[in-house]
Amino acid sequence: MSTLDSLKAELLAAVQGAADAAALDAARVAALGKKGRLTELMKGLGSLDGEARKNQGQALNQIRQALEAALEARKSELDAAALDRRLATERIDVTLPARPDGRGRIHPLSQCAEEVTAIFGEMGFTVVDGPEIESDFNNFTALNMPLHHPSRDMQDSFYFEGKTPGTVAEEALVMLRTHTSNAQVRTMLKQKPPIRIVNTGRVFRRDYDATHAPMFHQIEGLVVDEKTHMGHLKGCLLEFCRAYFEVDDVSLQFRPSYFPFTEPSAEVDIGYSAKGGEMRFGGTEKWLEILGCGMVHPNVLRICGIDPERYQGFAFGMGLERITMLKYGIPDLRLMFESDVRWLRHYGFMPLDVPSLVGGLGQ
Repeated sequence: MSTLDSLKAELLAAVQGAADAAALDAARVAALGKKGRLTELMKGLGSLDGEARKNQGQALNQIRQALEAALEARKSELDAAALDRRLATERIDVTLPARPDGRGRIHPLSQCAEEVTAIFGEMGFTVVDGPEIESDFNNFTALNMPLHHPSRDMQDSFYFEGKTPGTVAEEALVMLRTHTSNAQVRTMLKQKPPIRIVNTGRVFRRDYDATHAPMFHQIEGLVVDEKTHMGHLKGCLLEFCRAYFEVDDVSLQFRPSYFPFTEPSAEVDIGYSAKGGEMRFGGTEKWLEILGCGMVHPNVLRICGIDPERYQGFAFGMGLERITMLKYGIPDLRLMFESDVRWLRHYGFMPLDVPSLVGGLGQ
């Protein structure tokens, strides 16, 4: 038994003296491994007679239990010491300013709004804004839309509760604007020509699928003076598309269309080719509609207090989501509003990359 006591003391001392996890595991293997000292003694129990085997087995089990407890305790001590050392070396001063790790990104829609504003700003347009909650008069009537026009229906427009068409005066009938043209009306009501404005903002309609959303963004432009004609409109839009899509040989076609607030009216298609699944602007292989435009209807000028016999102008409007998707290859409109950080990290822009015609637009 004295030999076993000495062995126990020796094995426990090796465990307590282990300086790290590797040394502790070596002490465990030396004692309890397949060829460990304690394992070899337990293998020899079969050669002893009944009473001696019993006493020897009990003594060896006590040593094994004490050794396992010592191993677990020493492991906990080493783990705690390692954690303390790690905390000491990886300590963070929370009073320091945030590191510039570049994780923040500008949303593609915000970038697009800055890009088109920069382009039209270079053309001499002034940026204006209009309210998102608008009267039926500024949203529809002033734009030469008759009372029976389908866009006034409840299934297309968001009217505020208790305010339905035909129940109150147009000035008191409030709604979420269906287009940014309300800013053009407000500008013409308070400002005399010449007028050259552009505005962007959110608009609201009852629609939702891969290419439509109940809330989306538009940009609209308006020019009113004594000499503006359709040629100026075409030239303005051609130069915009060249600058925005960064393609010198961009192809546009103007198709006759109908809008209540313009006459004549046109829809504009941009030419592109699809090679290898990639859309490339330029050429006339395929056409895609990107905006609507036309000469301002005389009735709109008259309602806003501008003499249509003296002044004329043009207007255009396009969806920011559509031209953003076209330029940057975004396949689904709904992805823009899902707040997915991974998506924003892929399609987003660095905060300090402010677009300009001199420095370059978004890449």
